[in-house]
Amino acid sequence: MRVIFMGTPDFSVPVLDALVAAGHEVAAVYCQPPRPAGRGKKDRPGPVHARAAALGLPVRHPVSLKDAEAQAQFAALGADVAVVVAYGLILPQAVLDAPRLGCLNIHASLLPRWRGAAPVHRAIMAGDAETGVCIMQMEAGLDTGPVLLREAVEIGAQETTGQLHDRLSMLGAQLIVEALARLPDLVPEPQPEEGATYAAKIDKAEARIDWTRPAAEVDRRIRGLAPFPGAWFEVAGERVKVLASSRAQGHGAPGQVLDAAPTVACGTGAVRLLRLQRAGRAAQDAPEFLRGMTLVPGTRLG
Repeated sequence: MRVIFMGTPDFSVPVLDALVAAGHEVAAVYCQPPRPAGRGKKDRPGPVHARAAALGLPVRHPVSLKDAEAQAQFAALGADVAVVVAYGLILPQAVLDAPRLGCLNIHASLLPRWRGAAPVHRAIMAGDAETGVCIMQMEAGLDTGPVLLREAVEIGAQETTGQLHDRLSMLGAQLIVEALARLPDLVPEPQPEEGATYAAKIDKAEARIDWTRPAAEVDRRIRGLAPFPGAWFEVAGERVKVLASSRAQGHGAPGQVLDAAPTVACGTGAVRLLRLQRAGRAAQDAPEFLRGMTLVPGTRLG
């Protein structure tokens, strides 16, 4: 098929690669404009932009698709279908209607659960046993369109958002290739409103660890916010991120370091901190981290 691809971050890159490998003609790649990054704050293209350029594909990065000129340029590509995954702009109805077969979205949840911006984070933070990927026919509502294909996966007991993100990205790439191959025969399944939840964008204010919460909740928050933005605590005036954890035995005052592992007491139960990161330094597994910062049993983490 003649395809327009629309995506921006790392999550979208395997999908672009899969479409090219499957032999589809990518008429154009749409992504967010380059953003200032690095110490010099120079504009840097995003992951999809960089990958598309390496593949020799034409790249477009309009600031908006609301004006008539941008919409006319989109329609002039004469695409059979647009594949959208973590693009970052709202698609007006004129854009949704332009490809012959419409626009298909790859969404990293089992719709209607976790519509919205942060479905992977929210699934882990909520303690869901499973999540998955849906291939959805896009419409004007936010992730409300009918589903063409879906596949569920279990969420591992110690899985982080980063790890689950990578698994779902590869699954999405597989499913969209299958969906395009079977598109004439797929029957769109309308989403029920029952069970619909909204995955709000992660607010950095959520990232400070509240040790008074139960251990299960603290562990889910740590794993759900890893690697970005990273759940954190303060000790001796320094902020430390926790990027991996597990449930552990133990009890004490909330935030109290219980042993050299380190295990930390929560409102009920305890968690073991497995991977940590000091400000301005690389992430380290706990044994290596503790060679540079000692967390003596009895220390209270804020």
